Amino acid sequence: MKRKILLPTDFSDNSWSAIVYALKLHKNEPCTFYLLHSYDLKVSAMSNFSNKLLESMKEIAAKELQEFRMQLEEANINPNFDFELIISSKNLTKAIENTVEEHLIDLVVMGTKGATGAKKFFFGSNTVNVIKDMKLCPVLIIPEEFDFVEPSQIAFPTDYHRFYSNIELRPLKNLTKLYNIKIRVLHISIEKQLDSIQEYNYLKLKEYLKNYEHSFHWMPDYDKKTIEINEFINDLEINILVMVNYEHSFIENIIKEPIVKEIGFHPIIPFLVIPS
Repeated sequence: MKRKILLPTDFSDNSWSAIVYALKLHKNEPCTFYLLHSYDLKVSAMSNFSNKLLESMKEIAAKELQEFRMQLEEANINPNFDFELIISSKNLTKAIENTVEEHLIDLVVMGTKGATGAKKFFFGSNTVNVIKDMKLCPVLIIPEEFDFVEPSQIAFPTDYHRFYSNIELRPLKNLTKLYNIKIRVLHISIEKQLDSIQEYNYLKLKEYLKNYEHSFHWMPDYDKKTIEINEFINDLEINILVMVNYEHSFIENIIKEPIVKEIGFHPIIPFLVIPS
């Protein structure tokens, strides 16, 4: 069965880079890619002007999507790739949610550039909204202008306060199978030792990963978690960062306002967010 992967695009270089990364990442398996363009026009649909403008925007988007598809098909990365085109007048977050539900999407891959284009912030507003609202499938976020590197190592940070089910870990395991990727589990040690709940979750995680190449790593709590995670990424030459997004999780904390505006979160590699 082909994997179904959603690729939102606004026809920017940023979204093109994310699309190319997605295709190269899955070059060895059959996939159906859904190219989604969303145009959200804040005008009344009652006037003839608005209707004409909407129709014109739809025609332009359809033409550009067709050109996108032709370019991807000509690249011929994998003859078992199929491409479907979707145009939506809903806002991006809603358009993604509807497409994921209607087509049973396995993965969303998108770029990160926000409306302001401020490079010091990893999360643009669209990305934040998608991460907050997506409950049905994982989202793979690609940094701006990121060139594909065949992944060999994944970082999976955890505080061991939460039990991960096999279903939640499935996207992590699926990712490792693409290139026989090693999983590096990272714990930043705020406590002197794990409590009984943490110890149990650690042992269960160890059990779930027993058939996958993995290792456990411990770092002292000496700086902001965002800084420590990036240092871990650099030191071990990690290719993809993976986290589970749940209530009171690290991801939830870093995407809350005003933290995003004040400090941002800027991982230097692709970031897979798994919904709980």
